[in-house]
Amino acid sequence: MASSYYLTPRSPPRTSPTACDRRAELQAFDDTKTGVKGLVDNQIAKIPKIFVHPPYYNIDDSTHPTNARLSIPVIDLQKNHDEIVKMIGDASETWGFFQVVNHGIPESTLDGSLKAIRSFHEQEEEIKKLFYTREWSKRVVYNCNFDLFNSPTANWRDTVFLNMAPNPPLPEELPEILREAIWEYSNRVIEFARQLLRLMSEALGLSPDHLLEIECAWPRAMVGHYYPPCPEPYLTIGTSGHSDNSFITLLLQDNLGGLQVKHQNQWVDVAPIKGALVINIGDLLQLISNDKYKSVEHRVLSSKKGPRISVGMFCGRDTGSLRIYEPIKELLSEDNPPKYRKTTIEEFTKFYRSKGLDGTPLLKQFEL
Repeated sequence: MASSYYLTPRSPPRTSPTACDRRAELQAFDDTKTGVKGLVDNQIAKIPKIFVHPPYYNIDDSTHPTNARLSIPVIDLQKNHDEIVKMIGDASETWGFFQVVNHGIPESTLDGSLKAIRSFHEQEEEIKKLFYTREWSKRVVYNCNFDLFNSPTANWRDTVFLNMAPNPPLPEELPEILREAIWEYSNRVIEFARQLLRLMSEALGLSPDHLLEIECAWPRAMVGHYYPPCPEPYLTIGTSGHSDNSFITLLLQDNLGGLQVKHQNQWVDVAPIKGALVINIGDLLQLISNDKYKSVEHRVLSSKKGPRISVGMFCGRDTGSLRIYEPIKELLSEDNPPKYRKTTIEEFTKFYRSKGLDGTPLLKQFEL
């Protein structure tokens, strides 16, 4: 239950810094290269102002309460093929989120990737700092908040980012502590992603290979999020509400919970299931399906418990590809004209990074 994340009543918001002061505070924090974990290691009792969200953000859910009676679909991939296709189509159209079980990836591989991401974030600071950067041209990027300098408020998480295709890092470029487990996980999860995209193609009434043929599985990136315990979780959030700039996202989360999806204007907990993968539709798939599949807002709460670990694979993100994407012609008709203009993954990614997690829908920029 989300209510367990709010262990202390909301206190009055602290005085907001001026723009100049805020920029200086952000820079000073970034210069430490130790992220949120560095703050926790210093045993802070109060979070810095740059992480305090304004009252209108409704972190306490006074406007959008958590609905414990709802739960996102869970799809067993050992069921009948036609039944699986229908369930995936229904979940993609109505929820934009679902979990899959019996997907074929060994639990040892899943557990190994979570352990590796945690080990990366908890290793010696001087080793970790070697990868701290905001240069997205690098294939391995470690930092705190990709949008630290252009989002309204900082989020309570650190991230290691890996550009896995089309130009993957060389083995020696990967942090040694990640090398074996992450390569194993990446290979397994992308093999499953291809299977999933075939099922999604069928559910759209297309040939099974349609989404693969237009390279929806090819450009991909992996992120390893680390959400340290927060002394004042009622004042901040792990990840602000947003939708993903991808075709699909495949997420592995640990057992701490905190992930929520907005459904029917209510926040719904995505309860951890051992061995399951969380699948969500990204903005690019909503665009090319012409709103048939839904990319929905989701967030991660902060907590006094932690650290929370998750590993996300984004298919269709962070690449210089100039391939043109637009609503799929086979899905259009006189009654269903295209709703979005043409774009590229490169344009999509650049716009996403420039606006950050500011609470505004990414797809609005691309509507006709």
